[in-house]
Amino acid sequence: MPWNIVTRRTMLRSLMASGAIVATPALGTRAWAAAPAGARISDGVLTIDLDAQLRAHLLHDGRAITPATPIATLLTNRGAIDRFLLLDHTQAAAEGPHGPGRQHRIRATASGGVELELGITLFDRYPGLALYETHFRNTGSAPVQATGWKLATHELLAAPGGAWSFSGASHPDRRDWVQRVKPGFDQRNFMGMNSSDYGGGTPVAVAWRRDVGLAVGHVDTVPRLISLPIAARPNSTSIGMSGDEAVRLAPGEALTLPASFVMAHVGDYFRPLDAYRRMMAERGVAAPKIPESSYAPIWCAWGYERNFTPEQVYGTLPKAKELGFEWAVIDDGWQTAEGDWHVDRKRFPRGGADIKAFADRIKADGMRPRLWLAPLAVDPGTDLLRDRPDMLLLDRSGARQKVTWWDAFTLCPAYQPVIDYHRELVRRIIGEWGFEGLKLDGQHLNAVAPCYNPAHNHARPEESYEKLQDFWKALYDEAVASNPNAIMELCPCGDSFAFHNLIGTNTTPASDPLSSWQVRTKGKTFKALMGPSAPYAGDHVELSDGRNDFASTYGIGAIPSTKFTWPADTPNPTDKLPPGGYVLTPAKEAMWRKWIDLYRANMLAKGDYLGGLYDIGFDKPEAHAIAKDGALHYAFYADTWDGPIELRGLGKGRYTLTDAFTGAVLGTAARGANSLRASFQRFLLVRATPMGGTPA
Repeated sequence: MPWNIVTRRTMLRSLMASGAIVATPALGTRAWAAAPAGARISDGVLTIDLDAQLRAHLLHDGRAITPATPIATLLTNRGAIDRFLLLDHTQAAAEGPHGPGRQHRIRATASGGVELELGITLFDRYPGLALYETHFRNTGSAPVQATGWKLATHELLAAPGGAWSFSGASHPDRRDWVQRVKPGFDQRNFMGMNSSDYGGGTPVAVAWRRDVGLAVGHVDTVPRLISLPIAARPNSTSIGMSGDEAVRLAPGEALTLPASFVMAHVGDYFRPLDAYRRMMAERGVAAPKIPESSYAPIWCAWGYERNFTPEQVYGTLPKAKELGFEWAVIDDGWQTAEGDWHVDRKRFPRGGADIKAFADRIKADGMRPRLWLAPLAVDPGTDLLRDRPDMLLLDRSGARQKVTWWDAFTLCPAYQPVIDYHRELVRRIIGEWGFEGLKLDGQHLNAVAPCYNPAHNHARPEESYEKLQDFWKALYDEAVASNPNAIMELCPCGDSFAFHNLIGTNTTPASDPLSSWQVRTKGKTFKALMGPSAPYAGDHVELSDGRNDFASTYGIGAIPSTKFTWPADTPNPTDKLPPGGYVLTPAKEAMWRKWIDLYRANMLAKGDYLGGLYDIGFDKPEAHAIAKDGALHYAFYADTWDGPIELRGLGKGRYTLTDAFTGAVLGTAARGANSLRASFQRFLLVRATPMGGTPA
C-alpha cells in the first residue's frame, strides 16, 4: 500500500515529526455542542476559511478565489465522506526544516465513525503556501473499506481571459506540459504509469488566471501513486489531488495521506515550482553539484543514426570543435543489444579496447566524449534475459513491462542485482573506457510500474516505483567515484521529468521536444525545478521549429545542441531525412557559428533565470529574462509582432539597449520608462546594459 495505516499514537507522532515541530496541548475530546463554528487560517496572502462542515473557501490577499468545497474526502464502498463536524481548532508556533511558521491543528468527525485530523502549517519563508498533514481514522466499531480519497480540491473561479495550466504528469502522446484550459479540458494527471513505458513526473499541478493562480502538490521525499487532476468547469477550473488505492481500516486504524500543499500565487507556474524545489531541498531531495562542463555546447552523432561508423565521427569532430562545440555524444548503435551492452565488434573489432581508443581519439581532438545508454531495458534474445530472467519487472499477472521504442522489457530498479549490474556497467564506461559522461535515454526511465516479481521479495510492489530515484543516485555515485566531473544526463524521452530522479542527474535536455514552444516551456520548468542556473540543453536544434531555432535555446538560458553531419549525410539512413538533410551546408555553418559564438560570449545558461517576471500564458509577446554579469538579457517570441514590449526587472539608473543578435542599438530604458516599440518576426533578443556601471 502506498498510504500508511497507523494507530492513533503512531499517527500523532508522525504529525509532530514531519514538516513542522510544534508545542501544543493534546487534543482532548469536547462536546459537539461546544464545537467552533469554523476556523480562519491565514498568513495574509493565503486565507483558508473553514466552515463547521470543513468546507474550505480560499482567498488571496483578502479576495475570494474559490467557492467553498470539502477540504478532504474519504471515498468508501458506501459512498463519499466529505461532510464533517469541526470539533477542535488549536494553533501554535512551528519550527522545522522549512523555517518558522504557525501550525493549525484541526479535528473533525463524520457521524462519529471517521475522524479527520489535519495539520495546516504556514511558513514565514513561503507566503501563500499551506502545508497539509492529513489523517483519516476509523473511530467506529466496524471496519471501513476506503476506495480512495481527495484532498485540496478547489475550483479556481473564472475570470476574463480564461486560465492556463501546468501538469506534471507524463503521457504517451508527449503533450505540452503547459496548456491553456479550454472548454472540455480534463486531465487526470496520474503520477504512475499512463502506458507501459510513459509515467511519473513532477507531483505538482498549477492552474492560473491573469491575476492569481492555485498550485497543489505533494512533498513526500519519494514519489507517490496519486493523481493531480485539472479540469475545465463552466465557471471555474478544478484542481486538486486524489488517490484511488483501496484500504481496509480496522477500528482505531488511521490512513495517512502524503504531505501536501496548496499555494495561492501571482504569475504563471514558475513561482510554485520554485517554492516546491526549495521545500524539497530542505527535505533532502535536490540535484547534485553541477560541473562546469555541464554548460558546454553539445554535438551528437545521432545525425548518422544507429549505423554510424567511427570514420564518420572522426571526420566531423574537427568541424564541431571549430564551431565551438565541446561535447561529442556517441548515441545508440555502439552496442550489440540493449541489456547486454557488449561492444559491437562489427564497428569496434577489438571490443572494449577499440571503444576506449574511440573515446581517447575524441579527447585528442579537443572534445569531451559522452556515451549513450538505455538502462533498465533488456531486449528479447539477449544473454542477460536468458541468464537473469529474475531481473525482470513483472506486473500483477506476471507479465513483463514493455519498452515500446526498442521492443524491449523493463528491469526492476529496486532489485539489488539490477543495481549492481548497472553500477558495474557505469564503472566500465567511465572508469575504464574513459568516457566523461553518459546520456541515459528512454521514456521508460522516468517511472516504472509496481513490481510483483516474487524473486525480489519486495515489502510492497510499489517499492519499484518509489525506489527508482535510488537507482539513479546509485549510478550517479558510481560515475563520480570514477570521475568527479562526470556528466549524468537523464533524457526520459517526451516524459514530464520526474522531480525525484533529479538526485541522480547533473544536466537535463528538452528530451525530444515536439516544438520550440516545448523547448522554451521545458526550459522554464527546469529553471524552477533545478534552480535559476540549471544546466538545461535545448536538445538537437534540428528538433525545433524550422530545424534551426537556436533563438529559443539561447533566450531561455539553455545549452545549444545539434546533430549535424559533415561533410555529408549518412548514405543509407534508416529514417527518412528531412528536406535538406542534417548536413552542415555553408549557410547553416555560418548561422550555427554565430549562435555558438553568441552563447559562449554571454553564457546565459549560467545566469539567473528570472522566471517570475513574465507570465508565459498571458503576457504577449512571450517573454523571458536572465540576469548575468550586471546586465539583463530579454528574449521575446511571436510569429509576428509590431507593438510595445515591456522590459521588467530593471534596476536603478538607465540602461543601453542592444539587439543581442544583430548588434543594433535600440535606445535606452529605465525602470520608470521600460517600454520599447518593437517589430520582429519569430524572436527579438534585447540586452540591457547599465550605463556608467550602474548595478542591475
